Amino acid sequence: MRRTSKVQVKVWGEGALFTRPEGKVERVSYPIMTPSAARGILEGIFWKPEFQYRVRSITALQMPNFHSIVRNEISTKATITKSFMKRPVNRYADKMRQIRHTLYLKNVAYIIKAEIHLLPETKDPIEKYESIFNRRVKKGQCFSRPYLGAREFSAHFGPVTGTERKIEWTEDLGSMFFDYRYSKEGSNAIPYFFQATVEKGTLVIPQQLYKEVYRDVYPTLD
Repeated sequence: MRRTSKVQVKVWGEGALFTRPEGKVERVSYPIMTPSAARGILEGIFWKPEFQYRVRSITALQMPNFHSIVRNEISTKATITKSFMKRPVNRYADKMRQIRHTLYLKNVAYIIKAEIHLLPETKDPIEKYESIFNRRVKKGQCFSRPYLGAREFSAHFGPVTGTERKIEWTEDLGSMFFDYRYSKEGSNAIPYFFQATVEKGTLVIPQQLYKEVYRDVYPTLD
């Protein structure tokens, strides 16, 4: 019985922000979608605890088009604790405002190719989940609204028609964020990175990293 299945989806939107971790408070986007962002989109369309997604490639259908915006943000967030409720303190947002710069991508479109991997304890056939995913993509249904890196940039999605044109974009992007590794003990998440290279618009994801990322949670998964 098959335990994996290949799926694909086309996503697009008016803006995207795949934040580089080295940007700190000033948000700067990678020029292409990251594997973790692609996984988040797939899980937004269809998610079940019986399987996991592994992104194989991300193909850009538009050249990176960076735009800059400046926004007013606050330096701290509101936290309601028992001590605060006993001794409330007035706080004014105007006194905590900071001007922060964001470099984001405008008018993006991608094709995400991935695999569904059943977990060892899953008894249902892979065809069931593959069929549900493809039906949701075709009808535009989702588990939660997918977004392009940041929640303010909602993603549209649909099936790949085969008429999409690839772009002539080849570039070495250097180190790119892959995903977090979590442990069952609930310790701090460990970020994983890889050397990213775009060839003719396509970013190929190193599959061996998934075994590293999931080895604490699913040690028997290939």
